Amino acid sequence: MIVAVDGPTASGKGTIARALSAHFGLPHLDTGLLYRAVGRQCLLDGGDPDDPVAALAACAFSEGLLLDPELRSEATGGLASRVSVHPAVRQALFERQRSFATQQRGAVLDGRDIGTIIAPDADVKLFVTASVEARAQRRFDEMRAQGRPVLLEAIAADLAARDERDATRRDAPLAVADGAVVLDTSQLGRDEAVAEAIRIVEAARHTAD
Repeated sequence: MIVAVDGPTASGKGTIARALSAHFGLPHLDTGLLYRAVGRQCLLDGGDPDDPVAALAACAFSEGLLLDPELRSEATGGLASRVSVHPAVRQALFERQRSFATQQRGAVLDGRDIGTIIAPDADVKLFVTASVEARAQRRFDEMRAQGRPVLLEAIAADLAARDERDATRRDAPLAVADGAVVLDTSQLGRDEAVAEAIRIVEAARHTAD
């Protein structure tokens, strides 16, 4: 079974994907982490993430970089959004993601183009979303808990800018895939959102049977 989980930043898609992976015993890939690694590597190389040549060169990042906690920072998230607009970067990472998705025992992948590009043949497609306000508040609370100095307004502005870049990029824009179930988590707590996602997947499995 392949489960595709797409959605904008801080919508809860990563939390939901990890929970689905654990519940159904499937391998999980956070594809956004790959783009964050490219963005981080580009910065470490002294390159410009808006330069397609520099961004493509950064795709040669080492596996060890995926363990760097800095990949989870807001700054690196912004870099990921910028390098992801380059078609050459997306192509460089495509086979890696596709191979993971099509492994024999199935998989759960989360990102922005899983159901539309990476695994359009997924058995279950979820599009997890939430209002900018709700997402900004979640990210604000998360970063404050980590002791990072942040402004709620700045986070909201950054999320809105990322949404715009992701939805309007020429290649693989963020969009609801054909056949995807939209799950709005704006008013849902973590456990509620996970329970609803599990229900959606279970229902899809029963329908397929």
